[in-house]
Amino acid sequence: MSCAAYLDGNATPKSMSRAKQWTDEVENLYRFQQAGYRDELEYKQVKQVDLIDRWPETGFVKKLQRRDNTFYYYNRKRECEDRKSIK
Repeated sequence: MSCAAYLDGNATPKSMSRAKQWTDEVENLYRFQQAGYRDELEYKQVKQVDLIDRWPETGFVKKLQRRDNTFYYYNRKRECEDRKSIK
């Protein structure tokens, strides 16, 4: 699939993979998906926005508008903390 098709919003997911670690990128993807969007690109396309509110300290998404026009507000901290490994 070409990059132009993806940017036009004509792309459909072919597969999915689970994150092995909870990174900053995974955190932001989790926030978009919790608000009902696949990713930042889909959010910008649907809501017609250029900038997304982010926490300056962490870069995490701060606020997202859902499809029903209600808002999700997020904390500065990660939504999912690392689990302690049990030996």
